Amino acid sequence: MASFSKQNLKKLAVIVHDLVVTALAIWLVFVIRFENWQLAEHLRHLPRGLPFFVAYAGLVYWFFSLYRSKWRFASLPDLSNIVKAVSILSLTLLVVDYVLVAPNLYGTFFFGKITIALYWLVQNALLGGPRLAYRYFKYSRSKHLAQRGQTLPALLLGRGVEVEMVIRAMEAGTMRNLRPAGILSPRADDLGQSIRGVPVLGLLAEIETVALDAAERGEPFRRIVATASALVPEAEPDKWLARTRKLALPISRVDSLGEGMRDTELAPLEIEDLLVRPTVTIDRERLGSFLKGKRVLVTGGGGSIGSEICLRCAAFGAAELLIVESSEPALFQITEELIAQGHQTVVNGALADVRDRARITPLFTSFAPDIVIHAAALKHVPYLEADWTEGIKTNIFGSVNVTDAAIAAGAKIFVLISTDKAIEPVSMLGATKRFAEMYVQSRDAEFVAAAAGMRLVAVRFGNVLGSVGSVVPKFKAQIERGGPVTVTDPEMIRYFMTIREACDLVLTAASHARGDEPEAERAAVYILKMGQPVKIMDLAERMIRLAGYEPGIDIEIAVTGVRPGERLNEILFARDEPKAETGLDGVMAAKPIFAGRSRMQGWLARLEVGIKNDERAAAEAILDEAIPDFRLRAKPQAGPELPVSRPVAANRP
Repeated sequence: MASFSKQNLKKLAVIVHDLVVTALAIWLVFVIRFENWQLAEHLRHLPRGLPFFVAYAGLVYWFFSLYRSKWRFASLPDLSNIVKAVSILSLTLLVVDYVLVAPNLYGTFFFGKITIALYWLVQNALLGGPRLAYRYFKYSRSKHLAQRGQTLPALLLGRGVEVEMVIRAMEAGTMRNLRPAGILSPRADDLGQSIRGVPVLGLLAEIETVALDAAERGEPFRRIVATASALVPEAEPDKWLARTRKLALPISRVDSLGEGMRDTELAPLEIEDLLVRPTVTIDRERLGSFLKGKRVLVTGGGGSIGSEICLRCAAFGAAELLIVESSEPALFQITEELIAQGHQTVVNGALADVRDRARITPLFTSFAPDIVIHAAALKHVPYLEADWTEGIKTNIFGSVNVTDAAIAAGAKIFVLISTDKAIEPVSMLGATKRFAEMYVQSRDAEFVAAAAGMRLVAVRFGNVLGSVGSVVPKFKAQIERGGPVTVTDPEMIRYFMTIREACDLVLTAASHARGDEPEAERAAVYILKMGQPVKIMDLAERMIRLAGYEPGIDIEIAVTGVRPGERLNEILFARDEPKAETGLDGVMAAKPIFAGRSRMQGWLARLEVGIKNDERAAAEAILDEAIPDFRLRAKPQAGPELPVSRPVAANRP
């Protein structure tokens, strides 16, 4: 609350400053332009119109976002907005003076062209000057602190444009306790140059030599900071990263929650950062307009996907966020993380199981969300093959409960987080998720017929790097233990993307569902473009090499065999699924294929009986009837990776 008040106080101070200097600019222009009786005459009439002009100026400044920018980050775009705003004010004075004042009131010009031109110069100086002076003051102070030895010297890796952004962030104090001491570039053209006074010391491949030379001079680097351009395949990060092992220096990568250096922060460099293809460019303005001021409810909000969706909703300006989670530790962790980030979003948490319809329905109704993201699910194939009833209870009946509760609460958009395993499913995970998709589509069809505004859609994607239970953290743990790294099959292929990219694209798909697309292009299921598929064997070998070892020599790779419910290749669209055009980078879509709600209700009733009687064959028969391309043929058995103890239901991915 104190930080919120402090922020408002600073913004109020900026508004007062701009309005005061606007009045001051008019007064100064008259003092400079006129003398004697002319000055007295102009000053005598000035109070009549000045308050109206100052109020009008405040609206113009607000329109050009002068109050949104922090002075310590004042830059050319901010000065451009000032020039635009002052030009509008000057043009307004010109129109008023020549159209209203001269012919109707005074019979002559009150300002005149020279006075208005002079006002344009003075007003720009009074608005832009203090901002630049304040930024220079902050820069000088941070530089002074750096010279006093209160910051750690950092070696920056990457191309000029990105490195300059990092240097400016360090100068502005965004990256605390660090100062730029040298640069390594992936381009030979940059050698011998300097960026904002920081020299380019060599190429990325020379990192070990440059760092050792600095240590011998008594000026050792204390941190390595890598930008995105140092991590792309062309920069050969495997090689320069291997050379840093002997240096024992912490390595960070530049992360950004938004655009530009204002939101730049550092995060530890993980192996995952070197495994993915170039990410899709996210339309942040679109997501901001979609989420700003909205009430968002996320089920399974403490899981890997759910928690990141909560963070992204807060970052893009959601007004209020309700996190529904069955795990108390997971709920505590995500709510504390959101509060620590200091967003304006009001964060609430609720302990609830999506399988408890009597709890979920009133919870949704009391919150009255605009957007519901249903991420709660059981997702691990071996567990669901063994504990098939738990998968049906959570992934099917839990999704039915959440879908119905979202409709009853009057939500405008409902998004089911699905999986690429739902396409031509060969596992209980895929089948339960596909059934949930069909139910969502059947409910969405009711709103098409009624021409109502609600949309209910599903979003499918594959594996995300770093999610709980995914293969990458599993391989990392096995490498840290010295191996062996276990691969189920040498030909196993999967798609991968980062958690943040997946969640941003989920929200992008949700924003598309709320658009006014023609009926023929109404999308029911969105599929995220996962890039090129990755062979799991190649992934294991590369992760071993990135850790500084040689596969097959230092760390063995063991083939354990395909587990029940797994398939070698994942697919994105079913064979008979009609595609729909979205026009969005990174997002594909399919048109609806589903059964009517009455048939869905019949299947649900029969599934409930099958679960109650513990009749797996009956449940599979129902799923086979509902999903024509369901291909579950393997019987459950104890797989090599399946623990002895079985997990209880957990509503999060």
